Amino acid sequence: MTAPRQENKGPAPKIVRLAAISGLLAMLAGGAFAASTERIVVNRLTALAIDGYDPVAYFTDKDALQGQPEFEASDQGAIWRFRSAANRAIYLEHPDIYGPRFGGYDPTAVARGKPVPGRAQIWLIDHERLYLFSREESRDQFAASPQRLLEQADAKWPALVETLSNY
Repeated sequence: MTAPRQENKGPAPKIVRLAAISGLLAMLAGGAFAASTERIVVNRLTALAIDGYDPVAYFTDKDALQGQPEFEASDQGAIWRFRSAANRAIYLEHPDIYGPRFGGYDPTAVARGKPVPGRAQIWLIDHERLYLFSREESRDQFAASPQRLLEQADAKWPALVETLSNY
């Protein structure tokens, strides 16, 4: 190869690699992962709260069940899905009861002062409130001592929520 060809060929693969890495990082940062800078945990791509699971179904069906697009409601900057119009009406009448406590953040992490999004499939109802957890171990830790962890989380939540965006 001649010297000019080597010079032209040299930087191109580096630029392609850099672009690929940048694209991957952008996808990871803004992809379908739950946002951790909102007061309600939502999917960044869809704006769905709790990944589209019906918050009322946790109470009525004792299960994490997907909501349907035809039964949606907007509340607190998030789109909530429900399994039926009745569940949507129940939620809209009492969102503070049926919505996950701490905006869907893991209460064990909140107790440590960290906003870690909970997962819709790892949940627990305690004293008629829904809690979502990031890991099964967190749920088990909470279940073993809910009062202690809730006291810690309640103490940390006001300062923590101020660090989260409000839209």
